[in-house]
Amino acid sequence: MFGLCETLVDWPILSVLIFLPLVGAGFILLVKGEEEVVAGNARAVALWASLITFALSVFLWIKFDRTTSQFQFVENHEWIPAFGVSYSLGIDGISLLLIILTTVLTLICVLSSWESITIRIKEYMIIFLVMETMMLGIFCALDTILFYVFFEGILIPMFLIIGIWGGPRRVYSAFKFFLYTLSGSVLFLVALLSMYLETGTTSIPELMTASFAPNMQLWLWLALFASFAVKVPMWPVHTWLPDAHVEAPTAGSVILAGVLLKLGAYGFLRFSLPMLPDASAYFTPLIYTLSIIAVIYTSLVALMQDDMKKLIAYSSIAHMGFVTIGLFSLNTQGVEGALAVMLSHGLTSSALFLCVGVVYDRVGSRLITSYGGLIHRMPIYALVFMIFTLASIGLPGTSGFVGELLVLLGAYQVKTWVAVLAATGIVLGAAYMLWLYRRVIFGELKNEGLRTILDLNRREILVFAPLIVGVFWLGIYPSSFLDVMHVSVENLIFVSQPVGE
Repeated sequence: MFGLCETLVDWPILSVLIFLPLVGAGFILLVKGEEEVVAGNARAVALWASLITFALSVFLWIKFDRTTSQFQFVENHEWIPAFGVSYSLGIDGISLLLIILTTVLTLICVLSSWESITIRIKEYMIIFLVMETMMLGIFCALDTILFYVFFEGILIPMFLIIGIWGGPRRVYSAFKFFLYTLSGSVLFLVALLSMYLETGTTSIPELMTASFAPNMQLWLWLALFASFAVKVPMWPVHTWLPDAHVEAPTAGSVILAGVLLKLGAYGFLRFSLPMLPDASAYFTPLIYTLSIIAVIYTSLVALMQDDMKKLIAYSSIAHMGFVTIGLFSLNTQGVEGALAVMLSHGLTSSALFLCVGVVYDRVGSRLITSYGGLIHRMPIYALVFMIFTLASIGLPGTSGFVGELLVLLGAYQVKTWVAVLAATGIVLGAAYMLWLYRRVIFGELKNEGLRTILDLNRREILVFAPLIVGVFWLGIYPSSFLDVMHVSVENLIFVSQPVGE
């Protein structure tokens, strides 16, 4: 059962982890002087803040007890005592892995933005560090109101990143992103307040073991679904994502695909499945149907794209369809597979957007037709791009294979037709990714502007290196990650069983 484990360290490590980036943002805010000096100092502070935060997440990994499903490193303080709302933090094996993914990708975003961002650098670094605080707060929060504050607060920095540093249609895309994701949030808040009025608590661990009436579960589940489905995003509320990806700067696309798309799935894990098990079982056919449509339909749409970022954006929707299939299979293979897909997608999709950013910074175009024959000028880039392309389509030995295989195994145990139809997404994924790679990398060097293009520099190689290590680490030695989540997943499945099963 869900519970709170004794504190494993004698200092508030989770609070430090969450607010250290915010402290870094405060230091950048105080930086003054000439523009070049301010920009250099802002970059340096952001780098050190994100690097130390990453080091703290590694410390959590080392100290984490893999033998218990209880929440660890718990902090609990009164926040709004009149309503029983507390500042409560804690992590389990599920949230730990997402925390590490967040700190790695934030560090990579800072490095990848070192030269590509040339305006309002101070404000850019501040916003990115504020966003890291919000993301880490989501994965650590054990109080529904605290979770909601972080969950919705993250919309503001992402809105600014797209709206200020994005492409020509950045304002339209930023508002579309904000309105879509905010629309379901009102119902999410209504659901949280209803849970509080019914149980008298805002504690997530207590609500995970609470019992709601079947009819109430149905309405609460739909209210939560309205928010989480947009965040994933699930078909048909996915249309904001391609626009947001295309217009966002490279680092914005990295964090959007790598972390923000995981928030909806994390919401299903923390709220819908354990708190509303009967309703989750009732609506599982709906989830399967929407997920299969997402996997097949968006893969076909990806095949027709001429913009590299839009193609990768549609592939993200297809991959997240695998995640929701695995989660609602509600067996060990399915849920662990979904989490493995989340981790793999966080690495590979982020890397693919970085690959697009590399050539965009040099050529100024994201159109596939602008390229061709890059292997003649950029052999290192071609190798890196190939690694992440193969990982995205699930080549054995890479991270993509582990998650997709486990999801298919989990789905097959529940509904054979779901596994069969989901498998077609793997075939289509191979089609659009290999087609993209062939047109960009191979062939003749027809674009005269590419004849002087330079290969990856040292900073760019440094950016890609940890992602390559992660892809092969998860693909070759998956038990190092699966062991961390296993006990928490088993407990989640136990408490998420419908009444009578």
